[in-house]
Amino acid sequence: MKRILVIRLSALGDFVLSFGPFAAIRAHHPDAQITLLTTAPFARLGRLSPWFDKVVIDRRAPWWDLRALWRLRQTLRGFDFVYDLQTSGRSSRYFRLAGSPKWCGIAKGASHPHANPARDHMHTWERQRDQLAMAGVARVPPVETGWLLAAGQPPELPRPYALLVPGAAPHRPAKRWPPGRYGTLASALLARGITPVVIGTGPEAPLAAIILNACPQAVDLTDQTDLPTVAALAAGALFAVGNDTGPMHLAAVMGCRCLVLFSHDSDPTRTAPRGPAGEEVVVLREDVLADLPSDEVLDTLERARFF
Repeated sequence: MKRILVIRLSALGDFVLSFGPFAAIRAHHPDAQITLLTTAPFARLGRLSPWFDKVVIDRRAPWWDLRALWRLRQTLRGFDFVYDLQTSGRSSRYFRLAGSPKWCGIAKGASHPHANPARDHMHTWERQRDQLAMAGVARVPPVETGWLLAAGQPPELPRPYALLVPGAAPHRPAKRWPPGRYGTLASALLARGITPVVIGTGPEAPLAAIILNACPQAVDLTDQTDLPTVAALAAGALFAVGNDTGPMHLAAVMGCRCLVLFSHDSDPTRTAPRGPAGEEVVVLREDVLADLPSDEVLDTLERARFF
């Protein structure tokens, strides 16, 4: 039995964009034992999915930690082929630690290099498919997400409802549309008979509080949803509005119609969420998101016929 390793460490949006490539690798090696090397936040998704026989957590220990480096070396050894979908400087260093096996990625000396000189300017969706094609994996199927729906446990909600995702990476505040604007949008949606549902992690509770202060009838699910539940909520939503953040990728891959708000801090041509077959989401971009009025977001939803 061949032993295959797939490397995808982070972040959530990139992990979700790799669902199609994960499935393609599984289909290309139907009888292999396939291991996913990822970080702790995404290990459960890997174990729930139908694509991997084993999931191993990379704790990304510092390079000076020789004991951890030795343990990582033992983890990486013994594979017949490695698909490095992270393609970072760190994951490329794993090539030597792994004993220089057959390798699909950008590591120097890789047997199946992604040699497209335009790779750094490609959207993750197209870039990974181009990488796999160069390694002989020609077909990447549309993403199947029944396993996510089966694992999600969404609460009963008044329908129709729309998801609001006011959070983003805490170290990148420029990616956040002001929560007060979300509050104004929530009130406008409620007036149209659409229940606003706010989702996020525990540290984003203050953002939800501002939204609920402006629209007390909104439903606050902050810190009450795991990733499969977010996916299930998105599958039942009329649409989702949010910043450039991981849950919007989950919403898009579940087939939910999405309006994603981008600032100067990220580039939608390279990182915007995609649907299960690569469908593009609706994007609004403003260099400084504080300059984006709620009316413009509402108008965009109406023009795109989200309701």
